[in-house]
Amino acid sequence: MPAAIIDQSDSAIPILPLAGTALSEWADAQPARVRNWIKAQGFKAAAGSILVVPADDGQAERVLFGVGDENLDAPSPSLFRGLPVSLDDAIYAFEGSPTEGAATAAALGWSLGAYQFDRYQNTNGDRKKPATLVVPDNADAAYVAAAADGAALTQDLINTPANDMGPAELADAAVTLAGQFGAEASVIVGEGLLENNFPAVYEVGKGSDRAPRLVDFSWGDENAPKVTLVGKGVVFDTGGYDLKPSQYMALMKKDMGGAAHVLGLAHMIMAIDLPIRLRVLIPAVENSVSGKAFRPSDVIASRKGLSIEIGNTDAEGRLVLADALALACEESPDLIVDLATLTGAARSALGPEVPPFFTDSDSLAATLEDAAQKTHDPLWRMPLWAPYADKLKSKIADLRNDGGPFAGAITAALFLKRFVATPDKWIHLDIYAWNPDSKPGRPVGAEAMSIRAIFDLIERSFCK
Repeated sequence: MPAAIIDQSDSAIPILPLAGTALSEWADAQPARVRNWIKAQGFKAAAGSILVVPADDGQAERVLFGVGDENLDAPSPSLFRGLPVSLDDAIYAFEGSPTEGAATAAALGWSLGAYQFDRYQNTNGDRKKPATLVVPDNADAAYVAAAADGAALTQDLINTPANDMGPAELADAAVTLAGQFGAEASVIVGEGLLENNFPAVYEVGKGSDRAPRLVDFSWGDENAPKVTLVGKGVVFDTGGYDLKPSQYMALMKKDMGGAAHVLGLAHMIMAIDLPIRLRVLIPAVENSVSGKAFRPSDVIASRKGLSIEIGNTDAEGRLVLADALALACEESPDLIVDLATLTGAARSALGPEVPPFFTDSDSLAATLEDAAQKTHDPLWRMPLWAPYADKLKSKIADLRNDGGPFAGAITAALFLKRFVATPDKWIHLDIYAWNPDSKPGRPVGAEAMSIRAIFDLIERSFCK
């Protein structure tokens, strides 16, 4: 079972979800002390609101949980994320027999909200221990476990600072995950990248004394539909010679968030045992400043044979993805999905909670949009606006890696598209991977986003 979830208990405190419209009818059937308590506390059953109803002895008799106008047949897991950190440390269970959708959402939201990163804390301090939930009988427990554990893996990797999460450690995490599910893994390191024709990955990572590498693992039936996941694994990004200001560099331990999401999604796929042939590619590098680092105005090679003029060393993520995407296309998979913490422009456009995605395929886009709505895992399509490709033109190379001051998320996606053989089978996601503000069940720190939606897309496209 994932965090703060157990199979059964004989002493669980009941939680009753109530819509605002149902509160009055329910309260009318209760003893006067309960009605008076609800009135005295001003409880209106607004979405996410909590009221602990005491028994005669002062102990918790039950918890009223407001759901507002939420559809209780298919609620968002986010509705429940605040519960485990808002309630006292005890065991709880939802009353009645919620629908499968509601039961699964409640259990998943509870587990997501119970996540804590305490690797570096020797004492618990003021950290509150999350409450425990008895998983509802009709919840999809396998899905809850896979999704919650995949999200926790993603968050753990991103939250780990770069001194403990270098290219080697990120590669080790991928190899460990592969071994857990019997996948075949290989890692190409340092000069081996040049020998195996990954020059762009090497160029970005050569400035660090921690050698760059490329992780490649495959899992599943070789004759099943092929799905390849590519994740940006820049473990720390100084910006290179185009050095980031300190306020922007402070969060750059999360620049391997794309790789972390790919591994979390891969965990989901393998734990559920989807009938696909999964391949995972992660270019793992550190973008450092040194005498060996690549420079603005350098022209570098790429696996696809396109030469790239470096307009900005801080546009490095697209370079390592270019080689990985070219490799992915060489076996003609049925779907390629890349995830990357790629541009600040994406955050300016949609903020930290709604990742944009890009694809040339209207059918893929429609399916992913429907999957995002179904799983309450928000995404928003942005255009691969072809005229902006002119911004990537170089006078001395096949293209340049920066596209000017406008439409940065779009020009970055158009750059990646140049390295994809079949753009109609490709989706690019530009994620933030971080909660900038603390909310109940969503502390400041790493956030897993989009992986439930992509999982649903893969499942409905290739497994049904």
